Amino acid sequence: MGQLTEFFMKRPGGPPPHMDFAMPMMKEWVPRRLQPWMYVLTALCFQFSGGFYLGALDGIRGATNFMIEDLLFLLYATLAGMAVYFPMLFRMKFRFTNQQLLCGSAIILGVCNAATMYCQSMPVLAVVCFIAGMAKIQGTFECMSNIQLWITPRRDFAVFFPVLHIILLSAIEGSGWLAAWFGHHFTWQMMHVFTIGTMSFVLLTQLIFCRPFCPMPQRLSLNGIDFQGALLICGLMLVLSYIVVYGDYFMWLDTLHIRVLVGVALVLLGIVLYRLHYYRYPYVELSLFTRRNVAFILIVTFFAELAFGAEHTMEEILYSEVIGLEELTKESQYMWALPGMYAGILLDLYWLKVRKWKIWKLFGIAFISIALYGMLMYFTLDASVNIEQYRLAIFLRGFAYAILAPALMWALQESEHSLEHFFMGLFVFNILHMYLAGAAGYGIYGTLFSHFLNENMVTYGQHLSLTHLDMAHFNLGDYIGHDFLHSMMMVTIKQVYGYVIWFALALASVFLLCDIPAVRTNIRKVPRWSVYAIEYLAGRK
Repeated sequence: MGQLTEFFMKRPGGPPPHMDFAMPMMKEWVPRRLQPWMYVLTALCFQFSGGFYLGALDGIRGATNFMIEDLLFLLYATLAGMAVYFPMLFRMKFRFTNQQLLCGSAIILGVCNAATMYCQSMPVLAVVCFIAGMAKIQGTFECMSNIQLWITPRRDFAVFFPVLHIILLSAIEGSGWLAAWFGHHFTWQMMHVFTIGTMSFVLLTQLIFCRPFCPMPQRLSLNGIDFQGALLICGLMLVLSYIVVYGDYFMWLDTLHIRVLVGVALVLLGIVLYRLHYYRYPYVELSLFTRRNVAFILIVTFFAELAFGAEHTMEEILYSEVIGLEELTKESQYMWALPGMYAGILLDLYWLKVRKWKIWKLFGIAFISIALYGMLMYFTLDASVNIEQYRLAIFLRGFAYAILAPALMWALQESEHSLEHFFMGLFVFNILHMYLAGAAGYGIYGTLFSHFLNENMVTYGQHLSLTHLDMAHFNLGDYIGHDFLHSMMMVTIKQVYGYVIWFALALASVFLLCDIPAVRTNIRKVPRWSVYAIEYLAGRK
């Protein structure tokens, strides 16, 4: 592995700036200036692909028997496949040629999208979406790794990660809007047809413009990879996602169904930890968590995704259940996050590359933005408000997300100088970033919303009894009308956003205080009580 790391990281200065960037996998007649842009377009094709597309949520639910929990579970299955595949990316790049990786990923995604149009079996679809996630991240990584030196000739990750997220975040927002557009004007299956078309375009460009190329003359063997451990981790991730997505629907531990799955998750977790501790070459080394700042970065990632869970859950309830927006209008509203994302990425570039400031305050700015987003949603929520008034809040949450995602990835790379361990770190980071914390956030905020909604309805209903009607506090027309439930839902959404505001402000305060030198370096360690007692008694003599 050391030889591979040395090969990948050699020539840290990269090619001189005056030289045209050349890609050895491209045929000679392809213009050099066009070569990297072809791979940017290919990366966008992969990022716009997936299993199911929530932008076409109404169309899918209207044509199938799927609940929203079913579609969210399939979404998290796709994200789990993307996250679990990260340790394999390093090995696959040095085992297969670029054509084999890109064409194989394109074929798999095309087949998976064809299957999702006609299959309605949840176990089969979960496996299909999981495989689609692995193919999606494989294709994206192969494209971006080949143009890394074009983006930053000095291999500066303070530049590469923000630029990478321009593609990733544009595709995240754009794919949802495009799926809604197809669903509005045609049918929800047209997004899958479009994806099959883009994958056919990838195959065509690879066959016409590219040739087989592998950066390692001697292909790296896949022997020694802990595939059994990887499968156990996959099973654990799918079980956990099922629990947090369906937990509120099945009343959590009140049902035997969830209790059994919690037991299965604990058994799988024990087996995974045992293998990681005792297996000679585990899928992920436990020593990763002892590296400098890695545990701290993962904790920040988990808290950040929990804060962003309010966006996934509360906005969906607001726009779909309360206001009643159709999917295309809702996705068009979400597109206002893109300008905020681009502004956040520009701030990251300025902060990390130009000024080279410490990252504490940058995290604080991101959580302040989350708190401001929550405040705007809290004070704007009203039945008479136009949806255009929510756009600034959406801009701010996009701004905060774009600050945190590249900055956390950059901080992880700074903590892990070994390329192999960096990919292992990306595996754990993306489990939290893309998958586990987001799913947990959905479960937590969904449960909070249900609890507060029931509590508010009971509180309001106490004003009505068979013997007494307090007309000063009870409006019978609203109670029996359609607006009553919507009013209670708005009050409940405000309550949840109140908790989000305090949570984000608390985290922002921690990071801003950590940036103060006196707090960061001169914290006095309080001794244990026994030591304190000895010092006290010694002072009394």
